[in-house]
Amino acid sequence: MWRAMMVVVVLTLLPMQVSAQRRFNNRQLCTDAQRNAGCLIVLGSGMPVPDPQRAGPAYAFVLGNRVLLFDAGAGVMRRVAAAGLPIDGFTHVFLTHLHSDHTLGLPDVLLTSWVMGRRVPQQLTGPPGTARMAERIIDVWSEDVDVRVSGQEQLSRTPGARVREVTGGVVYDSAGLTVTAIHVPHGAWPNAFAYVIRTSARTVVLSGDTGPSPELEAAARDADVLVHETYPEVRLVPENRPGGEQWPAYMRTVHTSDREVGALAARAKAKLVVLSHIVRMGGTDAELRAGVRRGGYTGPVAIAADLSVW
Repeated sequence: MWRAMMVVVVLTLLPMQVSAQRRFNNRQLCTDAQRNAGCLIVLGSGMPVPDPQRAGPAYAFVLGNRVLLFDAGAGVMRRVAAAGLPIDGFTHVFLTHLHSDHTLGLPDVLLTSWVMGRRVPQQLTGPPGTARMAERIIDVWSEDVDVRVSGQEQLSRTPGARVREVTGGVVYDSAGLTVTAIHVPHGAWPNAFAYVIRTSARTVVLSGDTGPSPELEAAARDADVLVHETYPEVRLVPENRPGGEQWPAYMRTVHTSDREVGALAARAKAKLVVLSHIVRMGGTDAELRAGVRRGGYTGPVAIAADLSVW
């Protein structure tokens, strides 16, 4: 059984938003058929190293008019705009864990969507600590909020989020779309999640940040798409810096090698593996694919890029 705690950061009597409408452009990355079955858009495929070609980790799942956001890395709202997705709020936002590279864009999600027209609290689900983070974000920008509300813009005072803190289990179940949080190991974090997204037509699994996980493997059984973080095993060596001798042990605990991803995907019989949030250490795409093959996976392997669609 899963446990959850509802924390209302901002509460309003307005009806909850079903689907946002305002977009920066009319670009449609998903076809009608993809939107009807469930379409995954990689908004950000990066990691903590600032790569101008890759925004911080963030993924959108589109089903009909609903848009679910998973993680909020740096640059997320710019990628949302580039994808032609709503810029005035999401059906729901989910966080895998509270590492900074996965949450640096959360102020952007909460404040920019409000400035762009959101008039109800943003639905937000994440691990314990999410409510405190959302509260602090609004508090830090309180002067901005006050000026926009009482000044000439006359915005309504609903910049925040309605937060649900969970430790696993089914976290969204509505009109043929189910999202399940799977507890995964990620170093010292007490709560880190993978997410399993299911529609009547397909199953998509987002690993989040994780070491090798039997629970994730079980959840990914026969998945249509498995998006998994990774690093090239052949590049993992001690680094020439203070504490660098611990680097290999750290990586093996906190992340999953390409070979381990391949072994997991082979046992789970995933139909497609997409590698994202890659700690490259100089590794090439060819090395990553070869590592997945060493693990025993023989199916298709893709390397995620920002704004790629699956």
